[in-house]
Amino acid sequence: MPDVWSMVSRLDAATQERLADVLETRGADAQQQRMRDAFLADVGFPAGARVLDVGCGTGVLTRRLARRPGVASVVGVDVAPSLLERARSLCSALPGVVFEDGDATALPFDDASFDVLVLDSTLSHVPDAERAVAEAARVLRPNGVLAVFDGDYATTTVALGEHDPLQTCVEAMVNGSVTDRWLMRRLPAIVRGCGFDVTRYASHGYVETDEAEYLLTVIDRGADALGSAGVAGPELVAALKVEAQRRVDAGAFFGQIVYTSLVARPTRRAGPWG
Repeated sequence: MPDVWSMVSRLDAATQERLADVLETRGADAQQQRMRDAFLADVGFPAGARVLDVGCGTGVLTRRLARRPGVASVVGVDVAPSLLERARSLCSALPGVVFEDGDATALPFDDASFDVLVLDSTLSHVPDAERAVAEAARVLRPNGVLAVFDGDYATTTVALGEHDPLQTCVEAMVNGSVTDRWLMRRLPAIVRGCGFDVTRYASHGYVETDEAEYLLTVIDRGADALGSAGVAGPELVAALKVEAQRRVDAGAFFGQIVYTSLVARPTRRAGPWG
């Protein structure tokens, strides 16, 4: 099943709108915000920083970046015009923020153009992550910073025991929403191979129980994927969603994803892909 985020612009308008809403729901989550604040605190933005937000989506992190001390301007790039349209609308009141069409593996910028390059929940959707990291090395200034935040999606679970049917929904969602669920485990070696020194590599746990607003969207999308694949009929798809909500209402829901962040600085201007 292909990664839906790598083909957003080819989806119907209603699905694109739904995915944009998912990004905003996750971005509004207090736990998600605290994790990203901890991640950004490790970056060390220089005064007057020019920042590139690659795979910016609807601009959730772009808005946080634009408000950080030391940041003078932020450029957000994404391959999905519909997400960029939402981002421009939500960021219209922020000075120094612009958005452009752009692919992580072929950035439309000159060499040594940025002080900081951020990849938030982007690399796990890129078929050629090495190429994307090499592009980051190219457009960063010699003293620049590469900052990556992404899910270690192999850890994603809502299971309460063996053979939990809701875990099947999670597996379906991850299979259809991530190109490489194991990427963050290999990322330190990848960035070193592209000419970076890793200065920070950290784990961030995310757990939902009582409300589970974000992970309910994960289960819903996974159940729909099972239906679209013909694995589950409409009655089962509906029942899976009802069961997830029942657990929330009964105070019996558990869901977890481990996220990982990495901060690195260039040690040479070209890696094996540059």
